[in-house]
Amino acid sequence: MLIAADKFKGSLTAAQVAEHTAAGIRRARPGTGVEALPVADGGDGTVDAAVAAGFALRQTAVTGPLGKAVTASYALRGDTAVVEMAQASGLQKMPEGVLAPLSATTYGTGELLLAALEAGARTVVLGVGGSATTDGGAGMLTALGARLLDAGGNPLQPGGGPLRHLATADLSGLDPRLKDIEIVLASDVDNPLTGPHGAAAVYGPQKGAREADVEFLDSALAHYARVLETVLGPRAARLARRPGAGAAGGVGYAALAALDASFRPGIEVLLDVLGFADALERADLVITGEGSLDAQTLRGKAPAGVAAAARRAGRPVVAVCGRLAIGEDELRAAGIEAAYALADLEPDPVVCMAQAGPLLERAAERLAAERL
Repeated sequence: MLIAADKFKGSLTAAQVAEHTAAGIRRARPGTGVEALPVADGGDGTVDAAVAAGFALRQTAVTGPLGKAVTASYALRGDTAVVEMAQASGLQKMPEGVLAPLSATTYGTGELLLAALEAGARTVVLGVGGSATTDGGAGMLTALGARLLDAGGNPLQPGGGPLRHLATADLSGLDPRLKDIEIVLASDVDNPLTGPHGAAAVYGPQKGAREADVEFLDSALAHYARVLETVLGPRAARLARRPGAGAAGGVGYAALAALDASFRPGIEVLLDVLGFADALERADLVITGEGSLDAQTLRGKAPAGVAAAARRAGRPVVAVCGRLAIGEDELRAAGIEAAYALADLEPDPVVCMAQAGPLLERAAERLAAERL
């Protein structure tokens, strides 16, 4: 049995999900072969999944979303690095109860990329979920050597709001090593940079943006793209409309336009990097899952990607989850035969979160009894 599940957000990491699921299976069916391959889709937990798969954990001090130093991690194996922007510029790096939709910066993400370059990375998987920012990746580009100036020739202040005052963009100072590496943008977000489905409109409210802030940020990002078009040509305008440009408050756009990154669904990239295909060959049954199996799951989240890959290989798939919010038909359409939810064992969500590990072991016992 191959356990390839994502984290249960707020209660268990992906590695812990695998650990508790394996414990339940072995208790119900001693002697069962179980292999764990924790997965992620580019958001928070991506570095943890890479480390669980054998990558080395590296840590460095970078600039956090509010400008203060934070410790961020990335993963390295050979010349491949897995960089998770949430480690540097994510909501998880914000003080509790504090949000800064207009001023949060991605500068630390650029510093994290530089750290990976210094460590010898030639391929960088940049996971871009869970950001606290809507600065179009301007902070990231600045850390990498770009100069973004206002009409007076002064460097822009951090954040998405100041982009309204951008007059010139000089990308000639970008670290020359960036031309010799491959950057793969890993995300489950297919939004464009601006507009009603753009970075500010869809994700700004999650980062504390009020209605007026959303309008301001959307306008600022549109202006930012027009300025970059004067430097990069019509391609910059096309990329602003491309799916994925709106990922992580526009980091996707900066990576595509200025760093020549390629865009791929996060779970597909991570499955390749983690060696899922080889593990799948050894499996008779695949167990995937995440905290909430819902409509979002079906839009390219980790369990959907795992199920699609397993189905192509002819392997059956079941899921474990905290709660199940889609029907059997939707599950089966996604390639998942059945789901075992902790909420079926404990309906109180507070208790369910607090006791997620033991409950998951009970759910895994039931799974093993029914499937083995």
